[in-house]
Amino acid sequence: MTQAVLVVGGAGYIGGHTCKALARAGFLPVVLDNLSTGHGDFVRWGPLVKADMRDMAMVVETIRRYGCAAVLHFAACAYVGESVVDPAKYYDNNVTGTLSLLAGMRMADCNALVFSSTCAVYGQPAQVPIVEETRPDPINPYGASKLMVERILADFRPAYGLRSTALRYFNACGADPDGEIGELRDPETHLISRAMMALQGHISDFAVFGSDFETPDGTAIRDYIHVADLADGHVAALARLLAGSPGSVFNLGTGHGHSVMEVLHAIEREAGERLPGVTGERRAGDPAVLVADPLRARRELGCDPVRSGLDSIVRTAWAWHRRAHPRRNSPAARA
Repeated sequence: MTQAVLVVGGAGYIGGHTCKALARAGFLPVVLDNLSTGHGDFVRWGPLVKADMRDMAMVVETIRRYGCAAVLHFAACAYVGESVVDPAKYYDNNVTGTLSLLAGMRMADCNALVFSSTCAVYGQPAQVPIVEETRPDPINPYGASKLMVERILADFRPAYGLRSTALRYFNACGADPDGEIGELRDPETHLISRAMMALQGHISDFAVFGSDFETPDGTAIRDYIHVADLADGHVAALARLLAGSPGSVFNLGTGHGHSVMEVLHAIEREAGERLPGVTGERRAGDPAVLVADPLRARRELGCDPVRSGLDSIVRTAWAWHRRAHPRRNSPAARA
């Protein structure tokens, strides 16, 4: 018999890919999303309930109606820069909203949760690769709001019997290998998508933020993990909770870093075009290197990021962007 799970924020980029992985694993993903940033046409593997997670009555009703055994929580405001200028929005949605969701879960007797967290909880770590025991020290309200939720979940485990796992993502990227869904935001802030939108003529302000980092080519190094590998990590974390685990915290990354210039060269090879060579100033607080130590997730969840080679990431993302963003004009630079 198919087991239902509630996917809050399941109409978004990572949530949508996870719904597909859940359906492939034999679950029924029931999406609850207010569609403020998500996309209704990304909900293809189960029913959609259009509601906000702060609507406690609707959370309770939906869990009871479908008999949801667990909740996967993706709903969050997630722009670092916006969080600095409007922190109230982030604490209201990400923290207060989660408290409302958790209250609804308790009322509906649902006690298993997989939480979408972020490597932004680490801030600027002194050492890399970053292990889960690294002291969290977020440097912006977005990361702080996610860390607050992690603390709430830790407190709820002994107090209310909530079993929960927090997954700290590194750089999610790529698109569904079948081309059904992909990265689609407004505004778009992520490197790979912005570069491809520049090639497609959709943005004219593409730039590399900083070329003077202490790295081999001067650009920042990040750990890029394919969104389909992230989705599989959520299914594994869910299965572990449903088998009785009290929960834990896991990094979801590859353990390997690529510089911004390495990523852009891979995009140029795939597209057969040159990107504008525009370099801007570093963004405040940007670390030179952020790379995960993924050993705990590999050992305890069986996570193996098989799609996360840079060429695979770029190939699937470019295929999606050519469909989602038809070309408007020629790139700003080809030479």
